[in-house]
Amino acid sequence: MTTALAPEKQPRASGPLWSAGLAIAGAVIAVGAWWLAIIVFEIESFLVPAPPQVAEALAREWVYLLENAAITLSETGQGFGWSVLIGIGAGALLAGSSLIERAFMPTLVALNAVPKLAFAPLLVVWLGFDQGPKVILVVLMCAFPIILSTAAGLSSTPADLAELARSLSASRMQTFYRIRLPGALPQVFVGLKVAMPLAVIGALVGELFGSSEGLGFVIQNSGSDIGLGFAAIALLAVMSIVLFYLVVMIERLALPWVKGTTG
Repeated sequence: MTTALAPEKQPRASGPLWSAGLAIAGAVIAVGAWWLAIIVFEIESFLVPAPPQVAEALAREWVYLLENAAITLSETGQGFGWSVLIGIGAGALLAGSSLIERAFMPTLVALNAVPKLAFAPLLVVWLGFDQGPKVILVVLMCAFPIILSTAAGLSSTPADLAELARSLSASRMQTFYRIRLPGALPQVFVGLKVAMPLAVIGALVGELFGSSEGLGFVIQNSGSDIGLGFAAIALLAVMSIVLFYLVVMIERLALPWVKGTTG
């Protein structure tokens, strides 16, 4: 009698170094495709700069760019922080009361449907050119996905766990903090990861409509120095990547059990 042998599983490359290597390889391919497109289609440098032109602008104006990047990062961080507080709080209210959900969900959907560009000039008129309008615009961009993900996570508590909490005479707050919130956190982090890149976009839009500092201001006032404008765009891209993976790292540290219990 013969016994069928199961095929051996091939080892899969993994780890932070492998992931970083793949990310760098992807970035190199993207930059190479950009450079190749400029050469093949003979695009003039005053329309789209080649990577060396952008690198030259970065090297020439790195202090100026980093100073303005710090402003944009501050606006993004403040707005995202407020979005997390507002989004989780509002999501908990929606999940905790069907009456509140039916009353306010249509308003939230309508507010989210309004193009955020419509608010930018009004916020500048109302609040001036400081960081306030940019922070509010970030909140408008980010809060809705966090609200939805929080409400969805808190509403999907398994019925048997809720019944167990009631059988143990747990209060509503105890049930929330011990069962519903931990179970909702994976879904909440989905909303946070969706909202994080939107935060950078919100800060940039606010700076483009009225600002005297920030990377949006640099892009708007780069003029004929197209390399400087693209250097600011490159810094925005790097900022978005770093902030997104910072949220991913926090998720893995806060929820180490999720990766082992999902496919």
